[in-house]
Amino acid sequence: MGSYRVCLCFTRRFGLIDLEPPSEVRDLFKKYTSGGAYMAPDQLRRFLVEVQGGHETTIADAEKIVEEVLNQRHHIAKFTRKSLTFDDFFYYLFSVDLNPPFKSQIHQDMTAPLSHYFIYTGHNSYLTGNQLTSDCSDKLIIKALRQGVRVIELDLWSNSNKDGINVLHGRTLTTPVDLLTCLKAIKDHAFESSEYPVIITLEDHLKPRLQAKAAQMITQTFGEFLYYPPSVYPEEFPSPEDLKHKILISTKPPKECRQAESDMVNVSSNSSERDLEHPSQRKIIDMSESEHDEINGNGYISQDKSQRFEPTAYKSVIAIPQRKCKLEEAIKNDLGKAVRISLSEQKLEKAVVSQGQDLVRGMEKCSGKCTGCLEPMEGAVMSKKPDFLVDGNQVFDPKVKLPLKTKLKVKIYMGDGWRMDFKKTHFDKYSPPDFYTKVGIAGVPADETMQMTAIKDDQWIPIWNEEFTFPLTVPELALLRVEVHEHDNDKKDDFGGQTCLPVSELRSGVHAIPLYSHKGEKYNSVKLLMRFEFV
Repeated sequence: MGSYRVCLCFTRRFGLIDLEPPSEVRDLFKKYTSGGAYMAPDQLRRFLVEVQGGHETTIADAEKIVEEVLNQRHHIAKFTRKSLTFDDFFYYLFSVDLNPPFKSQIHQDMTAPLSHYFIYTGHNSYLTGNQLTSDCSDKLIIKALRQGVRVIELDLWSNSNKDGINVLHGRTLTTPVDLLTCLKAIKDHAFESSEYPVIITLEDHLKPRLQAKAAQMITQTFGEFLYYPPSVYPEEFPSPEDLKHKILISTKPPKECRQAESDMVNVSSNSSERDLEHPSQRKIIDMSESEHDEINGNGYISQDKSQRFEPTAYKSVIAIPQRKCKLEEAIKNDLGKAVRISLSEQKLEKAVVSQGQDLVRGMEKCSGKCTGCLEPMEGAVMSKKPDFLVDGNQVFDPKVKLPLKTKLKVKIYMGDGWRMDFKKTHFDKYSPPDFYTKVGIAGVPADETMQMTAIKDDQWIPIWNEEFTFPLTVPELALLRVEVHEHDNDKKDDFGGQTCLPVSELRSGVHAIPLYSHKGEKYNSVKLLMRFEFV
């Protein structure tokens, strides 16, 4: 029972609805146990194969699930039985960790060039809050890596003394964090969520001498994890498989001009020979000439005055060069080698409308980064693009309406977790929240749509039991968008969580779907119970 004080005169009381499993879940349990009280591992395996899309599930897999559920729910029964009650079964289905909607391991071909994959990308990965006044911290970088982000963006600026490097959102009031701190955080946490490569994109605002210091810190921090580019940039990127446990630097190559050279003088006489060596074999700093080098408090190598930085030091660590080019160049694929280009969402949207087919062709070998805010997306650490986006023999035209390929049926049973993650009065001061869910498709124009459930008044555990069907012409590019809102009559509806689910990665069956905040942070408890079916 929950109480809400309306005024000094009286208090409103609301009963808390129990976490009541959907009737369809009860029917599934009865079906696969033949009406029995317990579900044995072999019965669970049959359910996982026939309903949950787990065609590769073995008896050993089912036994492991039973063991894990019993370990989490029971302290004594785990020693006395090896089967699930109905409550255990429902607990398993509504567990985000035990029953996600995607396969837990990478199952795609990971041997194609890196540009053939969608990559989970961070933007201003170091900011703790807004882009104008918040703090910069390595903690946010660590959090992003643990969530599966594979591209970390760092904005580099000189410190107030012009002798060190800070990471911050330039020309704002954000407080900086030292570059070395960020690099160490990346090294320590790069591969906690995935063994596939981490790309660091540097927005570089440094003078040549500080660029050389940045190169020095990068090579010393990452060591064997750092991927060095070949002497001549290739036409295509290496594959994610080839780049396992590697860290790649991507930024604009420095200008090789007299001004840069004049800032880096007194290079040893054999530097021209070293410049011809492979970057991984070349020392960033010619430390052999000094016996007094040591690490100072800033993490840099101290040198005597006779020693200066090599002009090619910074360029030698750039594995993916960023190319500043016009949209027309990218569309025509006149870049000549594998590079990264950055486009604003506005320019990209215009190009898709007016030159969509040419844009697809031009991006086959390049890695593109679109600036803007994307919704949090489950199951998308690194996933392969469909063949029609990377095969030069067939060029996809997003403007052409294609025939129906499949239909996705989505049922939203219920939601829970807000009562644990939010204060009682977070949504409404005088009553429990009134939740509704919006669900739809983001993809090619023919597939895009958004629909809405009924509003469930005064319920912390909303039960909708509503089904929606989405016809799909290009399911390979479709994202299932899910948003929960809390209805208010007199003001803007409150936000209750969101996620995006790549349709091509969805498994059929009943699954628990975690929801995320506006900032992309996963809620501790908020989740939905949903069912997916392709027809």
